[in-house]
Amino acid sequence: MSEQFAQLESKHIQFIGEQHIYFVGTAGAEGYVNVSPKGMDSLRVISPDRVIWLNLTGSGNETAAHVLENGRMTLMFCSFEKQPLILRLYGVAEAIHSHEENWSEWIGHFPVQPGARQIFNLQIDLVQTSCGFAVPYYEFTGDRNTLTDWAARQGEQSIQQYWQKNNLTSLNGKSTGITVKK
Repeated sequence: MSEQFAQLESKHIQFIGEQHIYFVGTAGAEGYVNVSPKGMDSLRVISPDRVIWLNLTGSGNETAAHVLENGRMTLMFCSFEKQPLILRLYGVAEAIHSHEENWSEWIGHFPVQPGARQIFNLQIDLVQTSCGFAVPYYEFTGDRNTLTDWAARQGEQSIQQYWQKNNLTSLNGKSTGITVKK
């Protein structure tokens, strides 16, 4: 029921573009495994073997800590509508932080979002599809603006303070690589 591909094919790219949610899985060498749902206009297919996604300020920053430690990442897309399908992208990612020189090179791929803190650049090693026959139907009714509205009200200085308090280390006490402006 599953198929494997060395890179994304046009049908995969089309499927990704039709999804409203995707999931990111990462893990350090030890400690907690992290799985995060992502949405909004936050993912771009750069080439058949590369995707990037924009990470906004959130309650934690596990993905950044895990990627800094070993880079392993899986993205999963699944159809909640129409034909069932699960699509996984396996690979190695790097985090591009808002304080890094090459940030301006990558951030232009996305609409301006308050609270943008990292872009993850995933080099795809394996693409896998599977049936998704057990995935239930769900209806998309719209994106939530709660996070971006909150970040816009905070302003950059308050966001930096939030990062200082909540985003410098993972649940396992590992660095996330984020730098807070002083």
